[in-house]
Amino acid sequence: MEIRQYEVVLLNLEPTIGSEMKKTRQCVVLSPNEMNKYLQTIVIAPFTSSSKPYPTRIEITQEVIKGWIVIDQIRTVDRIRIIKSLGYLTEKEIDNVMNVIKETYVD
Repeated sequence: MEIRQYEVVLLNLEPTIGSEMKKTRQCVVLSPNEMNKYLQTIVIAPFTSSSKPYPTRIEITQEVIKGWIVIDQIRTVDRIRIIKSLGYLTEKEIDNVMNVIKETYVD
């Protein structure tokens, strides 16, 4: 299965430890296509169905993809956790993700 950056996938995040996000949930792939092509792991940010407007959360409201992307819970997972693809973020949503990542981790 080819996985693309900014693709939204349904992932089984169990087992988890402590405050890590649990369950099966939507996640956005953040790792670049070059990594996704060759590595067995992918970098993701999970979605949550409800959130307060934290600066590290991005609301997405598409027909199939809904919720808040949780940039403060970025993690690396094995692609075997992927259940199915749900679609892709829009260009505007991608810009928002890039800006929040930059503000949170780079600046």
